[in-house]
Amino acid sequence: MKRILPVLAGAALLTLALAACSDQPAEPTPTPVPSVSVVQEDVPILSAFSTTDLQGNEVDQSVLTGKKLTMVNVWATYCEPCKEEMPDLAQLSQNYEDVQIIGLVSDVLNADGTVNQDQVDTAIALAEEAGVTYLNLIPSQDLASNVLGQIYAVPTTFFVNEDGDQVGSVYVGARDADGWAEIIDALLEALK
Repeated sequence: MKRILPVLAGAALLTLALAACSDQPAEPTPTPVPSVSVVQEDVPILSAFSTTDLQGNEVDQSVLTGKKLTMVNVWATYCEPCKEEMPDLAQLSQNYEDVQIIGLVSDVLNADGTVNQDQVDTAIALAEEAGVTYLNLIPSQDLASNVLGQIYAVPTTFFVNEDGDQVGSVYVGARDADGWAEIIDALLEALK
């Protein structure tokens, strides 16, 4: 029995990864509505970081200040569902005053941790093509270990408050604008 559990867990992760990023069009995924306690204060995901955006501008955790909620969407340039949801995320980024969206591009680092400029250029082109105006970050070493080290499939999305603490659940897979709006609205209501 002890050998079956790791095999089942591995199979479940593989299935999840394949379902999250495949060549099939992204379909909205049913999502649970956040309940009771939404701020997970023991999970300071983005409490301290320093990195650059796709254009090379310095960015740190102060980018979270002034927004009740920040949606962090981890995506990759090879991921079709990621690319398909980007126009919806761009639309959402314009619809909310107290919410910001930040993209974290997971596949722009080389194995040695250096930035792969060709991948960055690809990410820039994809973002422009999708009409993305929200911030997209290149993972620094702290983001790579604190965030990407916990990601098993793309797209993966989570929410943080101004302090960088996780709010609500982690969502694996793409959603349409209505699906994300339902989650965002529920989180904002719970944070009141």
